[in-house]
Amino acid sequence: MILGAALTACGGALPARGVQSGPTMQSATTPFGAFPGVKGTTFRVWAPKAKAVGVRLFRPSTRTIALERHDDGVWSITAPDVGEGATYKFVVDDRELPDPGARFLPEGVHGPAEVVADHAPTTSFVPPKLDELVIYELHVGTFTDEGTYVAAMHELDQLADLGVNAIELLPVAAFAGERGWGYDGVALYAPHAPYGRPEELRAFVAAAHARGIAVLLDVVYNHLGPAGNYFGAYTDEFLGKVDSPWGQGFAFDNRFVRTFVLENVRYWLESFGFDGLRLDATHAIIDDSPKHILEDIAQLAHGLVPRRIVIGEDERNDPTVMTRTGLDAVWADDFHHSVRVNLTREQDGYYKAYAPTLAELAHTIDRGWLYEGQVYGPSGEKRGHPATGLARGSFVYCIQNHDQVGNRALGTRLNHEVSIDAYLVATMLLLFLPQTPMLFQGQEWAASTPFVYFTDHEPDLGKLVTEGRRKEFAKFAAFADPEQRAKIPDPQSRDSFVKSKLKWDERGQGDHARALALTRTMLHLRRDDAVLGGVHREEKPLQVRVEGQRLVVVRESAKGKRTLVLQLAGEPMPLPAGRVLLRSGEGVPFAALLAT
Repeated sequence: MILGAALTACGGALPARGVQSGPTMQSATTPFGAFPGVKGTTFRVWAPKAKAVGVRLFRPSTRTIALERHDDGVWSITAPDVGEGATYKFVVDDRELPDPGARFLPEGVHGPAEVVADHAPTTSFVPPKLDELVIYELHVGTFTDEGTYVAAMHELDQLADLGVNAIELLPVAAFAGERGWGYDGVALYAPHAPYGRPEELRAFVAAAHARGIAVLLDVVYNHLGPAGNYFGAYTDEFLGKVDSPWGQGFAFDNRFVRTFVLENVRYWLESFGFDGLRLDATHAIIDDSPKHILEDIAQLAHGLVPRRIVIGEDERNDPTVMTRTGLDAVWADDFHHSVRVNLTREQDGYYKAYAPTLAELAHTIDRGWLYEGQVYGPSGEKRGHPATGLARGSFVYCIQNHDQVGNRALGTRLNHEVSIDAYLVATMLLLFLPQTPMLFQGQEWAASTPFVYFTDHEPDLGKLVTEGRRKEFAKFAAFADPEQRAKIPDPQSRDSFVKSKLKWDERGQGDHARALALTRTMLHLRRDDAVLGGVHREEKPLQVRVEGQRLVVVRESAKGKRTLVLQLAGEPMPLPAGRVLLRSGEGVPFAALLAT
């Protein structure tokens, strides 16, 4: 490519503040951005139809420098007297625009970018294998009162003590406004400024590694957010012809677009030291190229040293999402839905497609997911294929996650809707199974706080979001009445964000302490027990059966047998012979883990 040959590689810049770093990374093919090096800072823009492009500097002094056009429509210049800390915008045909490839946007997605080098951390950390992972899903803004990487670092010892060995951060790529879930990102290389600076994110990852905890990052490549998306102002070739339900997608058949996304993958994994990625809504990533972008992402991640993990969120129950593209695992929501329906008997929305029976739950656990080609009620079409041959660790199971809590009208958690005894049964089941478990922040202590859908859009867009959310829930019986719908938290209200912040001081109180103790014990057994600790060495098939009103799950290896018995209703019956390792409670519902 002409651009790669024309520009010198950037190297030798100052290390990030407060973080031990190696040399700066090379980004010679990324079509947007500012790259500081020993010869100055190279600015790069892809604007094939522009007549003139420049970079307007604001700090340390205000001036404009013209960029030179290359034959491929990329404009660039190396400014020898510009280094890290300078702020800038690009000027395309007299229109001043933020940099879509910015490494940091201290004033938000509409403001100037700061020149920041891509320092690669020096680390010897090797992440756990996929089938050893216990994932903890974390939203930086609500994990602590401060809502920053630095504040989150102070709780890492708590997670390590709990038995978590992987954190999954909800998206941190910059999005419009101060608060949000992160799925409306528009500046994919810029960590969201309210959470902290890039070097503080690197420090968070390094601190997790020091405690033996891997860090995965949730990334969004199926769409861009509705506010602050400036790609179209540079070129009409960047955005795809088919939009996702949430916004404009990428034109992955364009080499510059493909490179931009693949270099973004490399950027997070190498420049910050992330141990893997969770790809949002892979079923909505549209790519008609001979080689799907998912395959390229997986190949890139797996080729790094150490090898990185790639997990997809995919609703299709299609094993070829892994076997064809190389993804390591997928979220398998059928388990969540079956557990919830068994505990709550809820049948609204997509829960109508799940029966409140232990037999269906047993089938889901045994097969990995429930739908393997049956007609799925909500769509009226066949869904899924058998997952025969897939390792059980390639299914990510949960009883709560940001979607399943936050997309409820009131942001209620499972423990807000069932008894603590039922909740502990679900916890024991999740953490006993060989599938990869994922906890949602605060789940370990049955947090009292909800996780509400919250946004910080500009007023006109925000009004549409608020109205749309209340209209969405009007089809549910509980919110058919306008007065009930009015109780749905306004996403635009700051209170919706604040009320979603965890209350760490409640962990030692009553049922919170009980849930925390049981979760910790289960995770320590999962790690240290002679049978459960060998999840990646399981020698005999998982046994799942229903005995009357009980679900019985057996895991067995050469080192012994562990049996989980759970009962949700009816009169308690004697346990099978064996040594009780842990019991959730004495009455019904209960779960008991036995060495048999």
